[in-house]
Amino acid sequence: MPTPPAPPHWSALPNAPAPGTALLCQRDALPDGQATLWELDTGGGPGAAFKLLLLRDGLVVTAFVNRCAHFGVPLAAKQSQLIFTPRVSITCNVHYMRYRWSDGVCEAGECAGESLVPVPLHIAEDGALRIATSGG
Repeated sequence: MPTPPAPPHWSALPNAPAPGTALLCQRDALPDGQATLWELDTGGGPGAAFKLLLLRDGLVVTAFVNRCAHFGVPLAAKQSQLIFTPRVSITCNVHYMRYRWSDGVCEAGECAGESLVPVPLHIAEDGALRIATSGG
């Protein structure tokens, strides 16, 4: 079985924010054990927001680009369409590819072994979230 391709680097995607960009969000504003869709206005005009998926597990928040590795479409267009099992998996609501919560690797479906595009986060002492300036 061939090795799945590595996901693109988040900063190479259209409308990617600069490292260090604030998410305008506090960790405690995200429900623990929940997946939350988040959009960053990066100044690209209407409809040009950078779309993220934020996963909170206690004090840890993990971010992925809201983009299915299988077909490149959003995992969900709006929060009410997001399919996930808290702290276990996220499922694309278009093609039903399932990704592990912990690392975004596809564990079921045609994209098995591929992964969501991770976005490194920095969590300040006060809980403020921003795109990390290094890593990822």
